[in-house]
Amino acid sequence: MEVIILGSGTAIPMKDRGSASVAVFVNQSPILFDMGPGTLGRMARLGMGPEKIKSIFFTHFHPDHTADLIHFLFACRNPGLFEKRSPFVISGPSGLQKFIKALQSAYPEWLNFPPEIIKIEELSCTKDNERNHGHYRIRTAPTHHTPQSLAYRIEDDNGNTIVISGDTGYSDPVIRLANEADLLILEAAFPDSQPVEGHLTPSLAGRMAHLAGVKRLVLTHFYPECLKTDIAAQCRKTWDGELTLAEDLLQIRI
Repeated sequence: MEVIILGSGTAIPMKDRGSASVAVFVNQSPILFDMGPGTLGRMARLGMGPEKIKSIFFTHFHPDHTADLIHFLFACRNPGLFEKRSPFVISGPSGLQKFIKALQSAYPEWLNFPPEIIKIEELSCTKDNERNHGHYRIRTAPTHHTPQSLAYRIEDDNGNTIVISGDTGYSDPVIRLANEADLLILEAAFPDSQPVEGHLTPSLAGRMAHLAGVKRLVLTHFYPECLKTDIAAQCRKTWDGELTLAEDLLQIRI
């Protein structure tokens, strides 16, 4: 598997960090996790056209994680792309159907697709989900952020595992989900000195990685307050394993 951090930032616009999005490649096929504003532009820089995306997973519904879904659906309606458009699946927490229908109502006709092209799959936020997608399997766990927030564990045919938290505060379910994962991608939105409910600080993220026994930790989703501090030093209070601070377009091979 290969991972590309498409967006390592937040809701705050920054010149060098887009909003949240991660691409995971299994057998060279891209799977998207979240689509914050600007995701499609960064995909284009990598030669990833919208028509190549067959699976999208959302961690929750905040705009900095979902706004480019509008752009994606609208682009795929373009005649030049639509003729190449194979069926695709959008998965996410309970409420996803209502969320997408609201977008389609706001843009009548422009975001709609025949039912044989688009499938919308809701995943429970009150119990763990397991899904087999052929060459990879997905498991989920609820996170401590909103009532409709999920973390994802992706495992390929070779047993390689990646866990993506989305937004979360300290969470025992996410620790269990990440048990002995090869790669754990955790948010670290705010510095240790300015904790915010429903988000992690670097040292809390490090503690979760330590308890999960993961091989490698990647921190992402940095607000400006966190970027002004020594993120790595804060994380090292609780984590002594391999550590990477995410940047846009960072590539990681598992």
